[in-house]
Amino acid sequence: MRTVDGRVAGRRGQATRQKLLDCLSEMLSSSPYRDVKVIDVARRAGTSPATFYQYFPDVEGAVLELAEEMAAESGGLTALVEGRSWAGRAGWQTAQELVDGFLEFWRRHDAILRVVDLGAAEGDKRFYKIRMKVLNAVNTSLADSVAELQSKGRIDKDVNPGAVAGALVAMLAAVASHQKGFSSWGVKQAELKPNLALLVHLGVTGRKPTK
Repeated sequence: MRTVDGRVAGRRGQATRQKLLDCLSEMLSSSPYRDVKVIDVARRAGTSPATFYQYFPDVEGAVLELAEEMAAESGGLTALVEGRSWAGRAGWQTAQELVDGFLEFWRRHDAILRVVDLGAAEGDKRFYKIRMKVLNAVNTSLADSVAELQSKGRIDKDVNPGAVAGALVAMLAAVASHQKGFSSWGVKQAELKPNLALLVHLGVTGRKPTK
């Protein structure tokens, strides 16, 4: 672990750096990204702006660190699809666990994902790459699942696995980022999951699930 000027950070330095990241993460959960200032993060961490600048070039640099950590965790999403069966009742379970795991991941990282989405939408390639890394954790395996079903003749040969997987992942991401909004439509969280799982199962297999 090195400081901005290239020096190796000691144990205390690493602890200070992590505390700054933790405080920034907490602030992003309650404040708009654009309103978060270096002096506020430093004050919350019980240190000075000068100390902050030893470890990060600016707030955006620290946010990117948090985003990279989040993206590294997204690798766990792959296990929700890779090697899983889409046949019969097992297929319905796969769809449910994918939806459950995806929504839970988004809730856990809601604050940083909002910033990543904002940066990606504004054309920042750094945030775009991070967003795609998160989505690809599911997209690649989902496309492989569709292609496998197609090779076995279980779905139409005209289906494009990449297009189906991409559309489903984009839907999951949109729903995940809008979870709180469903209540204004009279939809409870407990009702959202099985209905979203139904759409995912239909999208992958082209059939209603066996429950």
